[in-house]
Amino acid sequence: MSDRLPQLMKLLAVDPEDADVPYMIALEHAKSGDPESAVEWLDKALALDPGYHYAYYQKAKMLSEIGQDEAGLAVLDAGLKRANADGNAKAVGELQELRLAMQ
Repeated sequence: MSDRLPQLMKLLAVDPEDADVPYMIALEHAKSGDPESAVEWLDKALALDPGYHYAYYQKAKMLSEIGQDEAGLAVLDAGLKRANADGNAKAVGELQELRLAMQ
């Protein structure tokens, strides 16, 4: 596990409502080869901020990595719906690109 994880856990204790922190924790788990834990932390980030477009993207990637492509596609669909509703064209493009790659 990375040296950053203890620091991130401290940040989470200070501000448990900041969706960026569980997102960063998820990325640390992903880097260390633990996509299942990454998915759990991405779920926490999305629970705090359902408009966190990059969390949808990363969650879909992690689900695909563990062989759950259909679940990953469903996550991308949810992310696309949200990004479209938010008017975030950049996120829409990135989510669509990943969706095409996963099909």
